[in-house]
Amino acid sequence: MRDGAAGDGLHIRLHGTAPVPLDLELHCAPGQVLALVGASGAGKTTVLRCIAGLHGSAAHGPAAHGLVAGLVRCGGQTWLDTAAGVDLPPHRRAVGLVFQDYALFPHMTALANISAAMGHLPRRDRAARARGLLSLVRLDGMEGRRPAELSGGQQQRVALARALARDPAVLLLDEPFAAVDRPTRRALQADLAVLRRQLVIPVVLVTHDLDDTLLLADTVAVLDAGQVLQHGLPAEVARHPAGPRVAWLLGTGAPGPLPPKEAPAWLPETGPDPAHEDAGAFTRGLGAASRRTHI
Repeated sequence: MRDGAAGDGLHIRLHGTAPVPLDLELHCAPGQVLALVGASGAGKTTVLRCIAGLHGSAAHGPAAHGLVAGLVRCGGQTWLDTAAGVDLPPHRRAVGLVFQDYALFPHMTALANISAAMGHLPRRDRAARARGLLSLVRLDGMEGRRPAELSGGQQQRVALARALARDPAVLLLDEPFAAVDRPTRRALQADLAVLRRQLVIPVVLVTHDLDDTLLLADTVAVLDAGQVLQHGLPAEVARHPAGPRVAWLLGTGAPGPLPPKEAPAWLPETGPDPAHEDAGAFTRGLGAASRRTHI
């Protein structure tokens, strides 16, 4: 990974109105995985887009796309600060992004797909680096295959290798296992669980699957309508959801309609819920959000 990229991790504060309302603050430490869990439309992918700089355009800025105020800092660098007029374009943010539909170039080989993300490296160094990444994701010998010649799981491994090829300061995973069958999903989960131990950067995982969260995440934030209903250690949140709605969103509640919306698990008068103080640094990193401090 990029030298010094880890810094003090990823910090985001977002307040917006579209495409879904956002009012949240999150932190992910270097070398940790933060899972964002919630129903469709909760704001999970919108958060990833804001981190990656895909929320607006150079011509109109983030406000034109519903982001009223926001701050994104990663590795000690400010990528977005609406108050200061800072909004770096995507190519200036060291982000590795893995989509659920792979988004590989169909006419390129696996090696070429990965090399295409290495514009920051001299051309003479790209092939060797790409082969090393293919080996890292267990695709040795498949350098010359095009996406149509690879299985879904193999394509997702190429997509992951391509994301890492940018030497990112943060890795964003948007439902990375959604397009594969369950056996392949379990194999990819195991591969990522091993790989993540080698990463010294923050990783943000968007998922609907509690198994993904329990296996891969250090911390979890349960999102609903752009707000964090509960955050903490995955096993602790799964065992002690803040209410029926959180349990339903995690998939641990009783089957049936989504329960009525609840208040966040913490209140401005009392600070963080004492039951989740053992979330440690992550909870402390969310202190401002726990007090519902708006931007």
